[in-house]
Amino acid sequence: MCGIFGIYNNRDAAHIAYLGLYGLQHRGQESAGIVTSDGKRLNRKVGVGLVAEIFKDKALDSLPGNIAIGHTRYSTAGSDPQRDAQPILVKYCKEVGDIAIAHNGNLLNSDVLREQLKGYGCEFLTTSDTEVIPVLLTKGWTNSLVHDLPWTLRQVKGAYSLLLITKDSIVAVRDPNGIRPLCIGKLGESVVFSSETCTFGLVGAKFLRELDPGEILVVNKKGMNSTYFTDAKKRLKTPSAFCIFEYIYFSRPDSTIFGKNVHEVRKRLGEELVKESNVPADIVVPIPDSANSTAMGYAQTAKLPFEAGLIRNHYIGRTFIQPHQSIRDFRAKIKYNPIEEVIRGKRIVVVDDSIVRGTTSRKLMRMIRDAGAKEIHLRISCPEIKHPCFYGIDTPTEEELIAANNTVEKIKGYLEVDSLHFLSLEGMIKATGIDKKTFCTACFTGKYPLK
Repeated sequence: MCGIFGIYNNRDAAHIAYLGLYGLQHRGQESAGIVTSDGKRLNRKVGVGLVAEIFKDKALDSLPGNIAIGHTRYSTAGSDPQRDAQPILVKYCKEVGDIAIAHNGNLLNSDVLREQLKGYGCEFLTTSDTEVIPVLLTKGWTNSLVHDLPWTLRQVKGAYSLLLITKDSIVAVRDPNGIRPLCIGKLGESVVFSSETCTFGLVGAKFLRELDPGEILVVNKKGMNSTYFTDAKKRLKTPSAFCIFEYIYFSRPDSTIFGKNVHEVRKRLGEELVKESNVPADIVVPIPDSANSTAMGYAQTAKLPFEAGLIRNHYIGRTFIQPHQSIRDFRAKIKYNPIEEVIRGKRIVVVDDSIVRGTTSRKLMRMIRDAGAKEIHLRISCPEIKHPCFYGIDTPTEEELIAANNTVEKIKGYLEVDSLHFLSLEGMIKATGIDKKTFCTACFTGKYPLK
């Protein structure tokens, strides 16, 4: 769930990349970085923390050039935030020079490939799975990025949307299943890439399209050249596996992902919740901010008042994507504050996007109860998460997933709510308006598109 951004052919490349990463801050708050090219060499600055903290004062002045890629990191692989910060810079070959890479996703076979490459004498500078790709690239035989990259990508397995930068080009890549999004835009004569379209409005770019699954798009002085690293027959047989959690939680509501506006999809999730589990109540309250649109759809369909019963402290990062449980617990306590005047004595429908571990939800329900709620009816905009994700979400073991080990009735008791309903798989898919075969729903069903 990292955020990646790139821009080609703009004299303010570093500053625009900074704005792009600022717009993708919700996708990762552990570290961030930018690499630029001035036509002769690559310039890199990375750091631990938020984008605004890393690139304060005149930090962007050290990043000259008209090409840039950037990254905001949410770690699922790697153990050292500073060392594993991206983009990762490596030496490729004399003809091409240095190359840097920014990655959103998670590689399934990185450990095996890492050991094989070490056996060939390759050295690794990070513990990140991402570094396997550029190191593999250096083992290509042609010293041509255009030829070596397809070979490299055929060696790796997993979820990856990539941006690579050389001294004179940007290369964008999306895995054959299209698990993570990657969008293309235009800003005047400049080409822009982003994990989400919400950044295009921020920098003044126009959205063109999403990168196709299995596509390699090279942008250089010759223009934009698109190829695929799997043959046409294999592409037809490779099912798409778009991560449905982009709609549930990850993406900003003002983004268009997989061809649909996130806000509109989330409103329809709320509509489906009412159809499945309407209950007498006085008000509808979202757990801000990712459930705001869903709660709005619920309230409009149920003809109930939509109220801001919880206020979120926006100076605290997203609780779910903190790397350690102790940090998640602490931030949950200071992240939200109830408005007692709104809650006291009311029968409340509380809408949230998902329940993963359940610890944060329990604290929030107690907070609402302590504020004087008469009844709490918790509605979740996706099914129970029963299986770990191996494609870039931090749910590595079933032991951490409350729904994998408890019935809905037991979860209801643990959360101390009057009723609890998870949206059905059918209702969730219906809300997207997209064929169910398009999505990866492994975290709900256990049916993994890749193993």
